[in-house]
Amino acid sequence: MAKTNKKANKDIRNLTREEKAERARAKVEAQKREMERREHQNTMKKVFTVVVCIVLILALGIPTMALTVLSQG
Repeated sequence: MAKTNKKANKDIRNLTREEKAERARAKVEAQKREMERREHQNTMKKVFTVVVCIVLILALGIPTMALTVLSQG
């Protein structure tokens, strides 16, 4: 049985709706991935900042303590 034009057009509209729904899902997924990427980036910035601070504290603190200890002797 051949489809009439109305039925053929209805199938095309349904495919378009399905495609729109798929695109919407893909857009939401892309936004979710972007948000996760930004959160990861912010976390890495915080970790890097903490590591740099620790290195600076050690780099400045150890020689200062060594000079203090050695100058008392």
